[in-house]
Amino acid sequence: MTTTAITTRHIAKAYGDFQAVADVHFDVYKGEIFALLGPNGAGKSTTIRMILDIIKPDKGSIEVLGGKLTEAAKNRVGYLPEERGLYKSVSVIEMMVYLGKLKGMAGKDAHKKAMGLLQKLELADFAKKKVSELSKGMQQKVQFAVTVIHDPELIIIDEPFSGLDPVNRMVIRDLLFDFRQRGGAVVMSTHQMNQVEEMADRMLMISRGQQKLYGAVDDIRKQFALHAIVVEGKGDWAALPGVTQVEPHSNGRSGALLHLAENATSDSVLAAIAQSPTMQIEKFELAIPSLDDIFIRVAGEDKAS
Repeated sequence: MTTTAITTRHIAKAYGDFQAVADVHFDVYKGEIFALLGPNGAGKSTTIRMILDIIKPDKGSIEVLGGKLTEAAKNRVGYLPEERGLYKSVSVIEMMVYLGKLKGMAGKDAHKKAMGLLQKLELADFAKKKVSELSKGMQQKVQFAVTVIHDPELIIIDEPFSGLDPVNRMVIRDLLFDFRQRGGAVVMSTHQMNQVEEMADRMLMISRGQQKLYGAVDDIRKQFALHAIVVEGKGDWAALPGVTQVEPHSNGRSGALLHLAENATSDSVLAAIAQSPTMQIEKFELAIPSLDDIFIRVAGEDKAS
């Protein structure tokens, strides 16, 4: 049985005449990474602040870890805001132990956990350095460590990969995967669609405060799939039975987008290619759009309306 970490029901929030969030409703489960997506100003930050009980919804209800977010329950949540905040004039280990104690940890336990996290993040040699002496990327990793030092059941992270190089993005990604594997719930707000495709189990996209897309990432991508296939290789693609139109297609490499007749299938086209002595394929896949493409399409429709 799946355990719910966050339950929202028809939440709404307005600031004067501006409707920041309108009738948004979703669940986040333990043991999953849940992506919260939307253009700038879509209502993502307002939604996060309502979940964290920083602001109250005008309408609807929110439950976190089985009930209202009490002060005690807040110690079971970790939050990494987009606006980072570290005490820069003290050492890394002092700051981490202090913040761990604020989350209810004993000093000795906080020190042990902090050093373990710094080891995983390849920052153990910098434990006694002042935060101000660290690079931006190092500070970002310390910020992540502070978010999880108290072993929360739920973490909410806003742009977790901002300022990180590919190697350190992989380090943070693996720690998030490990957290999910141990049954934790992750809410990840990000503009990096490739990270969502790679990491997230389910997603919610909001635009202008309205809920637009909600569900499994793979299912949402399939909803926007064309009745077409992408191929790379050599051949007269237009001569294939069932192919009605051929367009150039570029997705990092050169290829072709083959639009299919209504009664044609990808299997029948693949069989025809296999039987042809003059055709060679290096890639053959359904024309399922990236989340970048879907994001641009949905956000663009809102701008046009």
